[in-house]
Parts: sequence; structure tokens; C-alpha cells
Amino acid sequence: MPIPLAVPSVNFHLWQPCNMRCGFCFATFQDVKRTALPKGHLPRKDAAQVVDALADAGFQKINFAGGEPTLCPWLAELIDRAKSHGLVTSIVTNGSRLDAETLDALSANLDWIALSIDSVDPGALVRTGRALNGKPISADEYLRIAEGIKSRSIRLKINTVVTSENWREDFADFITAARPERWKIFQALPVAGQNDGRIQDYAVSAARFDGYVRRNRSAVESAGIAVVPESNELMTASYVMVDPAGRFFDNARGAHAYSRAILDVGVDAALSDVSVDPARFAQRGGLYDWRGDGAAD
Repeated sequence: MPIPLAVPSVNFHLWQPCNMRCGFCFATFQDVKRTALPKGHLPRKDAAQVVDALADAGFQKINFAGGEPTLCPWLAELIDRAKSHGLVTSIVTNGSRLDAETLDALSANLDWIALSIDSVDPGALVRTGRALNGKPISADEYLRIAEGIKSRSIRLKINTVVTSENWREDFADFITAARPERWKIFQALPVAGQNDGRIQDYAVSAARFDGYVRRNRSAVESAGIAVVPESNELMTASYVMVDPAGRFFDNARGAHAYSRAILDVGVDAALSDVSVDPARFAQRGGLYDWRGDGAAD
């Protein structure tokens, strides 16, 4: 049996390509595509072996992210593989491809979907790049997507990035209508090599971020929804993350630092190359009831 890990959750950014162009995105991985991975993702077999290695190392929860992970043709296979190891499974998605067919294909072994929704103001979404060819997803469509997720017994989170375009918004009515179990609120995070040259147009101060949280928190929590704010400080070095090339990476120094490849040196050696702070992971609420059994994993 593997030794229990201090940070038992891992984010696997398995797919660099994305169908949106969010200007604040801290995970563009253009550097990875240029230097290590021309296609922006591992071959199917290698991605599956990364999942196996993470499970064998003792991780309890895996979150498939991108880019946009639903662009990956074998995403359902990776979710099934992770579940076969007993992992709690999750994806982070912009929701643009979550039609009924896709949800049905993913639902058998998918525990959570984190739906990225920053605003329902069409102008704000277009200006930040959270749109498909200039066309944003409407509030009604987001609500239909949320209902489709929950109707398939997949647990719902909503992720919101607070930027210069939405920090004044009252978003509580929309969140309570969507009724996720958890609402994660992120301060737009500058990461050199990922969003420099663009982030200055979208960054918000700590005071504006805190104001957004205060303004929206009470009504959302009153509806029984957990509110989980993550400032820039809490996001830094508090995640275990794997890049599209199958390497751990951190953001401890304001830019991505990459480990050796997991499939070359193993999880333990590769993980030793990066910085992760278990105390900060716990402080940002990284441990919660993943399995729905009342226990914090």
C-alpha cells in the first residue's frame, strides 16, 4: 500500500489545446507546446500510464483539466481508468462541449464537474475571451448545462475567476439558481510565461477580490452552497499539478517550474522536483467531502 500523501489530490492538465481564449488564463502551456510537446498532449497510452502511476503513488482524487479536457477523444477512458483504481474523478471545463451525448459518455465514472463560469454578462465574457469565436454562453444555457450535470448524479462545482471585468458584479442570484455544491472564487493569478502581456488588463487587487467575495458570500452560503475563495497567495504552491507532457509543475516563484517526466523517473522522484505546501493546501479548503460519505478525505 502506498503511504498516504500530505496533498492527496492531483490536477492533471492533460490537454493543452483550448477552444476559448481567456486572457487571464494561467495554464496556456504554450511553453510546453514549443519546447516539449508539439501536439500539446501525450499519446493516449502514455496519458493512461500517468494516471496509473498517480494512483499507484497514493493520490485519492484526480482532476482532469486543460486547456479544455473535453477536447481529448480519450477523456472518458482516462476517467474510467482512474475510477478503476478507486480515485475520485473530476474535470474542469468551460462547458462548451457538455451536450447530452458527452455527459452520457462521461457520467458512468465521473464524480465531479467543475464548470468555469466567470460572469453571465455577454460583454464581459467577450472582453475576457471566455467565448467561442466571440459568442459567449448565455445564462440560460449555463443553467441548462448545470441541470444536465446534476441530473446524471454528477456533483457540481462552479469556478469563477474574479477579474477587472466582473469584480463589481452581484453573482449570488445566478449561483443560487445553478445550485452547485461548491463555488470556488479565484483571484486572477499572474504567471510569467502563461499570461504575462495580458494579465495586467484583467488583474484585480486583493481589496477588490475580497469585496467581491464579501458581497456575494452571505446569500450563497445561506442557500447551503459552500463558498471557497482562493486569493493569489492561497493558490501559490498549494496544488499538485501535472502538465500536458506528464511532468509535475509548480507556481511557487511566479512562473511554472517543471519536474522530470513522471514516466521517466517515477512519481516520487518527479514530485521531489517541485514545491507544494500541504499547510496552504489545507488552508484553501483542499480537503473536503469528495466521496459524499460525510468524511473529509
